[in-house]
Amino acid sequence: MRNEYEFKKGRRGAILPAPAGKTRITIRLDDDILDWFRAQADAAGGASYQSMINDALRTITTEGPAKIEAVVRRVVRDELRRAGETRRARRAKAA
Repeated sequence: MRNEYEFKKGRRGAILPAPAGKTRITIRLDDDILDWFRAQADAAGGASYQSMINDALRTITTEGPAKIEAVVRRVVRDELRRAGETRRARRAKAA
């Protein structure tokens, strides 16, 4: 080991640049969410938990709106049906 090292040509930051189409960011995630993704990655044989998070986000952005719309439509139909049943029950009681 040397007593001194030369860092004149040294650079700060990531040693390897991010691949094309990828951006390095800092994000804060809840510990339980991160633990879950890490556990899933370990169970998958050491897959990248970051890739799993990326895949989950991609699924939500591409398929999520359609699924959310279907859920909202179902809830609205159920509520309208219940409201109609309640209204009919009140009418029958009043008659």
